[in-house]
Amino acid sequence: MASVPLSSLCFSQKPNSLAFSFVASDNLSFASTSLRFLPRNNRSRIRVSVCRAALPSVVFRNLDADDFRHPLDKQNTLILRAIPGLNELGKALLGTVAEQVMLLENIGTSVLVSKDQLSDLHRLMIEAAEILNIEAPDLYVRQSPVPNAYTLAVSGKRPFVVVHTSLVELLTQKELQAVLAHELGHLKCDHGIWLTYANILTLGAYTVPGLGGLIAQSLEEQLFRWLRAAELTCDRAALLVAQDPKVVISVLMKLAGGCPSMADQLNVDAFLDQARSYDRASSSPVGWYIRNAQTRQLSHPLPVLRAREIDEWSRSQDYRSLLKRAMQINSVQKV
Repeated sequence: MASVPLSSLCFSQKPNSLAFSFVASDNLSFASTSLRFLPRNNRSRIRVSVCRAALPSVVFRNLDADDFRHPLDKQNTLILRAIPGLNELGKALLGTVAEQVMLLENIGTSVLVSKDQLSDLHRLMIEAAEILNIEAPDLYVRQSPVPNAYTLAVSGKRPFVVVHTSLVELLTQKELQAVLAHELGHLKCDHGIWLTYANILTLGAYTVPGLGGLIAQSLEEQLFRWLRAAELTCDRAALLVAQDPKVVISVLMKLAGGCPSMADQLNVDAFLDQARSYDRASSSPVGWYIRNAQTRQLSHPLPVLRAREIDEWSRSQDYRSLLKRAMQINSVQKV
């Protein structure tokens, strides 16, 4: 997490620069049927044509982060908190100047979403935040050919989410809201502080002669292990907002191999079958070794594994209990 320009935290190898951000998913390739950016040769301006979507059937007024936090997230967060001085050192490394650089970078190169600017996208964020019982952060749209989304939250300042225009082009409106919900999940679970501090500490340790590299490598492995677990938690936040596992799984499928021209040909059920076949192929001792080697340096779990995880959680008693509790506490809301 680190340098400026801001980039996503989808490191497949050791990061070469700090990126004060975390993302919704691996190389987030998202899009929307709601916000449509016309091809260059057909447009002289950006046209926004967003259809109003119905609100999900329930909201969660008393939702706590631990209500949906993945067990691996809980476990690895405790391990991070046990690292002596991590929080204090992170604060020392991340000063107000860096914060100002990041803030001005986004204000100067992105479009701030509001009720008067891309109001339908603003509504999607407000609805998702209401469902998850969290204050909506600022939301920016940034021109980029790399589909991505990320969130910044440091030092108690107002957090913000950034989505790329190429992300908007790939997903449906419901999928785009699931992405926003995923980002809100990071904020709901206070992932931002750990993401930023741990990455700064890791990258700073690489510059220390002697044992610095070994320290950094150990921290980096633990950080990536935690990041992968945190992503599973935020996929659950996406499901709580979408309230349809196929919406979240469709996002992950498009991350793995989607593009706007093929979006209507993609099949969620076939992708889940693919996820199950991956589990079978990696169940042998050799397959297990290859699987761990494949994911060890990734900041996000493989899309097929994430799809399988969210499918299983959507069938769990924990998820059904959350939905039942929400309907008991709140009246059903519909447009």
